[in-house]
Amino acid sequence: MKDKPLSIKGLQKKKENNELAVGLSVYNYSIARLADESGCDWILVGDSVGMCEMGYKTTLPVTMEDMLVHCKGVVRGVKNALIIGDMPFLSFQTSPAEAVKNAGRFMQIGVSGVKVEGAKCIDNIVAIINAGIPVMGHLGLTPQSFYQLGGFKVIGREEKEWEGLIESARILEQKGVFAIILEAVVPELARKIHDSVSIPVYGIGAGDGVDGQILIINDILGLSFDIKPRFAKEYVNLKEIIGDAIQRYIKEVREGIYPDSEHSY
Repeated sequence: MKDKPLSIKGLQKKKENNELAVGLSVYNYSIARLADESGCDWILVGDSVGMCEMGYKTTLPVTMEDMLVHCKGVVRGVKNALIIGDMPFLSFQTSPAEAVKNAGRFMQIGVSGVKVEGAKCIDNIVAIINAGIPVMGHLGLTPQSFYQLGGFKVIGREEKEWEGLIESARILEQKGVFAIILEAVVPELARKIHDSVSIPVYGIGAGDGVDGQILIINDILGLSFDIKPRFAKEYVNLKEIIGDAIQRYIKEVREGIYPDSEHSY
């Protein structure tokens, strides 16, 4: 356990000390509490909740209200990790005023900052930062641009993509973003981006040449159903464990085994 909650300055300090930071994307109180007690440095309440917990095919249908509900549960379960709220589709792209308003709603429920995808809405991102709200960037595969990108695809396989992405990272740093996530980026490009900025750069499917990693809790627990990216390492198969428990419960009820005297008042 840490002596005190990790701060954004703490993440920067880890980078300066060459300490790898560990992030995890989680969506509810119980898992957030376990992640925090296990020692995760930072937690992202990602809009990936739409695909992992709500059954959507993309993250696009996720609303601010959806995100705020899940953030509230995570905030209640965490004492030490830094918590970042993920700004969903159209919550920050429309106007600077709307971006600041929605980012502020995240901050009011107790997160330490917000994450935004891409670098195209730079004026809106700057407005959020100028309002005193810490912002984490997200480059590479940006799921909110699913249709524009042509699906979930690896970024940087063609070197003509490199210069634009490196420049986007530099712009985000110049404008005040405190860290950047690189998703599904070829390791060589991820390393170049890491070396081009002084803020922490974290990877999810971006190799090991960065300042730390983040994965989605459903993936590491074996609870993913429709999509399983190559980078998603499964540490346990809870689908089998949970499925077996449910089947045993059903069997015991149908056979009159449960409830027994031990489980009755």
